[in-house]
Amino acid sequence: MMTVYGNTEIQNALHHMVESGHIPHAMLLHEDDGGGAFPLVVNFLEELYGGNPRVGKLIHPDIHFVFPVAGGDKPVSLQYAGAFRELVLENPYFFENELYAAIGIEGKQSNISVNEARSILDRLSLSAVEGGYRTVVVYLPEKMNPQAANALLKMVEEPPRQTLFILITHAPEKVLVTIASRCLQMRVQPFSPEADAAVHSREAAGNQVLMDLFHDLLDALVDRDLLKALETGEAVADLKVREQQKNFCRLAAEDLRRVFLLQKMPALSVVPEGTREYYERLSGALKPTFPRRALAALDRAQLMIERNVNQKILFTNLVNQLYSIV
Repeated sequence: MMTVYGNTEIQNALHHMVESGHIPHAMLLHEDDGGGAFPLVVNFLEELYGGNPRVGKLIHPDIHFVFPVAGGDKPVSLQYAGAFRELVLENPYFFENELYAAIGIEGKQSNISVNEARSILDRLSLSAVEGGYRTVVVYLPEKMNPQAANALLKMVEEPPRQTLFILITHAPEKVLVTIASRCLQMRVQPFSPEADAAVHSREAAGNQVLMDLFHDLLDALVDRDLLKALETGEAVADLKVREQQKNFCRLAAEDLRRVFLLQKMPALSVVPEGTREYYERLSGALKPTFPRRALAALDRAQLMIERNVNQKILFTNLVNQLYSIV
């Protein structure tokens, strides 16, 4: 069994499903990136499949894993199953960008194609090898293109007997509504501070690098040093993984909300320990309108990243926008 941090209610609910024999045909688990849905799912499937050790090793013939890849016309299970299995077994609390690094598609646009959807349907058309449940675990169903989502819709709506779909999402609002509405939905709660420190210390280090870049950008904007600001924007554009660029925008937005609260509602502001002087200096140096307008620019930048816009043009434009409103 894999270690699960917290989420006792979900663990108990999944256990009760197996114990009672009332298994929903489709479930949608909403986790934060790296949030621990996979250990919950694997432990549930181990119990559902009677403790079969092949479940925990991710090699059970009746359990199929689907995840985003970049291009190609072959099913991901044939191309990347080995690398995916190694990643999950080494660290079931992996981040999305770590998956892309493991399968060698860093910096490329990822999706779940209609070819993969058809492969799933082909596999589900066969009888279960061991005569029990056939299960499809879809990691990031929001990455299914419309053709793939629609191809799977009928199967999710009217699955054959003892067929189970488990979807793990970071953005449930982006999952095709007609699929999500057929699923039992559960929210995988974020870690406690203790578990978060134990599992995600590497995330903290990576986030600090991104925060340092954003602070360099803010300092350059405050100093009206456009050249330095553009150099910082170029450094963000040079990040190899698009998820890092999206994370930069997300962390920057969180930082600007701190500044906004210090400017408008200082009693409600919460800043990291030892940084209040820095944020107070920023809140005094930036126009009161800057955080709100900058947030809109960052939101648009995230959208453009998902649409595969050229990163150098995108972040050069973002820096110019921020420079014009600072």
